[in-house]
Amino acid sequence: MIRTAILAALCCALFASVVEARPRHVRAAALDPGCNVIFPCEVASASLPARPARSRVRMAARPAQISAQILPHPAGCPRRAFCGCGAAVRLFGSPVRSLWLAAAWFKFPRSAPAPGTVAVRRHHVFVLESHLGGATWLAYDANSGGHRTRLHARSIAGYVIVDPRAMQSASVFTGRAL
Repeated sequence: MIRTAILAALCCALFASVVEARPRHVRAAALDPGCNVIFPCEVASASLPARPARSRVRMAARPAQISAQILPHPAGCPRRAFCGCGAAVRLFGSPVRSLWLAAAWFKFPRSAPAPGTVAVRRHHVFVLESHLGGATWLAYDANSGGHRTRLHARSIAGYVIVDPRAMQSASVFTGRAL
């Protein structure tokens, strides 16, 4: 019994740590070396200079911000999971049932990004409209979030670019010659 009490007291002494209230920001402590538990650095942190603005070089490298336009729901497409159907309506003028799944777009030949091509990845597709700079394109993006269709700036990083109009194999999906 006494051994257990001594062992418990020893464990408490070993695992106990001193807790001090210190400022979380190193910058505040660097401004006023007199900050400590008794005299906290609240006054020093309140008078900190504002953080420097982002580099103008990085800001200039970004393409111009384009405001997104909400477009009407593609005609003939389901209310949910309609990105493939919306892309088919945009490119072919009608909802091609065999292209409703994003995976079906991988069957088209790969291509370089250009207006009229499609960016594809698992579970999502969108149509490239115009190049804005770098990997950013103005895209017709059906089901882009919140079950909405948008025309907005999108990055094509991580997407495979396919050209549905490149080959006659497109007629296999649409049921007509393109």
